[in-house]
Amino acid sequence: MTELRYLAPATLDEAVKAFASAGSAGRILAGGTDLLVQMRSGAVKPGVIVDIKKITEMTAIEPTADGGFRIGAAVPGAVLAEHPHFGKAWPGLLEAINLIGSTQVQGRASAGGNLCNGSPAGDSVPALVAAGAIATLQGPNGRREMKVEDVPAGPGRTNLLPGEILVSFTLPPRPKGSSDAYLRMIPRTEMDIAVVGVGVNLTLKDGVCTAARVGLGAVAPTVLLVEAAAKALIGSKLDDAALKAAASACSAACRPIDDKRGTIVYRTRVAGVLLKRTALIAARRAAGN
Repeated sequence: MTELRYLAPATLDEAVKAFASAGSAGRILAGGTDLLVQMRSGAVKPGVIVDIKKITEMTAIEPTADGGFRIGAAVPGAVLAEHPHFGKAWPGLLEAINLIGSTQVQGRASAGGNLCNGSPAGDSVPALVAAGAIATLQGPNGRREMKVEDVPAGPGRTNLLPGEILVSFTLPPRPKGSSDAYLRMIPRTEMDIAVVGVGVNLTLKDGVCTAARVGLGAVAPTVLLVEAAAKALIGSKLDDAALKAAASACSAACRPIDDKRGTIVYRTRVAGVLLKRTALIAARRAAGN
């Protein structure tokens, strides 16, 4: 039986070196709320665990020069919720991140882990996609950036290269009249996996939507950026016709499966319903900004 090694490097360079050297036997420990469950069930049997929580950049919440935010990949949801400014700028994204598990889990779970777990139903991912978040990655060949919507490759898979580690997310500055929202449909009232999840990020000027992004989760092998839905909202005052067109675009983008939590027909219909509700919540918030 191979001995499990636990490493807690203090620098990102050390972490990348250790992770790359471990090859397929390596696993990153951010919060561990997915990894430890997978290990206990026997789904994964790592030979090396690289804990990134001791690396300052991984746990930092920083303003960017242009007025946006840079969020470390290992920042727990509970820590992000306590930040004095983040929730005011990105209430929908914070809502989504704070839906990952229970209050206890929130003290550990991170958006970075949620994304790299590769679940199509990860709550933070549609909201990150709607926000236009950019992921910073570092590996043996240096740093690069990737749009969050390009990170997932399928259930349980990402497009990170061998040895690469997700370092942080960069969120753009907020123009006046901008806000976001996230809603999901779950069978239970709390602590369940999304049957459908929708994130909407938009900007209003004189009541007219001037910019929008829509992220859609749990209805395809990966979380989707639904550009047709955003296009239907832009230029409108979010009237019934615009919302109906955007809802239809979300339903049309769906490629779901039938399972015990929801049918293809149900998920497709709910995607449109949630789009309307989420867009109106984001618009109300934007009107107050």
